[in-house]
Amino acid sequence: MSKTIDTGTDHLLAEVTDGVGIITLNRPDARNALSTEMIDALGMVLAKFELDRAVKAVVVTGAGKGFCAGGDVKGFHAENQGQASEDAPTMDERIAAQRVWQHATAGKMYRMAKPVIAALPGAAAGAGMSLALAADFRIFSENAFITSAFGMISFSGDFGGTYFLSKLVPMNVAKKIYYFSQRHDAKECEKLGIADMVVPAEELQATALFMAKQLANGPTVATRYFKENITRAYDAGKMEDCLDLEVTHHWHTGLTEDHKNAVAAFVEKRAPEFKGR
Repeated sequence: MSKTIDTGTDHLLAEVTDGVGIITLNRPDARNALSTEMIDALGMVLAKFELDRAVKAVVVTGAGKGFCAGGDVKGFHAENQGQASEDAPTMDERIAAQRVWQHATAGKMYRMAKPVIAALPGAAAGAGMSLALAADFRIFSENAFITSAFGMISFSGDFGGTYFLSKLVPMNVAKKIYYFSQRHDAKECEKLGIADMVVPAEELQATALFMAKQLANGPTVATRYFKENITRAYDAGKMEDCLDLEVTHHWHTGLTEDHKNAVAAFVEKRAPEFKGR
């Protein structure tokens, strides 16, 4: 029996079935790019699922052919055009808001006392890659891939991606993924230890749900402490510092000429030219 959760927006769908909370990023026409409504709803639903006794495990996935394209680059462009408006948020307001968002979403997925599975039907780019990396497990369809994408628009990265990736791969590999913004397909991600499983596209959702139900039907109290013990052992209390530092750098890079020019180039479908300022 499934129970639909009211998320307050059609940008995010949520339901509970057989002990599993299923969250679907739902902007398929925009490759599930993050919107303010989606981020707010994601934080709200994750907080609800963490405390809901009926939810024993969580699956996060994307509608259509993608997982999440990250930030809405077209939205960045429109925002840059209107930055002079008196109604535009200040830099401090932007940083404060995104700190809250990051801790409520990627931070919550990483820290919450229930296992989280990311099911990737397709691209996980930028902040979408970060969200996938925040999960306990990642199941890729054969069509899925990751890319930091941040370098393509001269952003330094957000939603904890640098932190979560550095826990999965060696430093030089993490740097390669961020510095070059290349695509890394499902099989490569499996070899790197980023993908825990690669399955045919038509089997993705069933596989993720099967794994989540196994966890939901398992020793959930022990699993809760497995997660906390392992996470604390890896963290040494530094995740919060990484998330906060990322936001500050992310928004400051958003003020650069390179970012604004690259966003314009994306919208105009031309190659960006970076000037290092």
